[in-house]
Amino acid sequence: MGMAERSAAAGKIRDAEQARDELRAALKGAGITLPSLALDGVSLVGDFPRPLVDLGRCTPQLARRLAEAVGKCAT
Repeated sequence: MGMAERSAAAGKIRDAEQARDELRAALKGAGITLPSLALDGVSLVGDFPRPLVDLGRCTPQLARRLAEAVGKCAT
């Protein structure tokens, strides 16, 4: 993999990290914490990574709070 490809791959990962952090901050503003919020490690490997933000697991109660918060924003 050449330098341009490595730079593009690193940029994709940085963008995914920023998206994860933006989501974490927005959720925190709504009083919601997803303990497992992270980047999916498998999606970061290889010459051409396709980073995914893994929302992780949460309790049913937290899932309902998250659904309520999203529902308020959708109206």
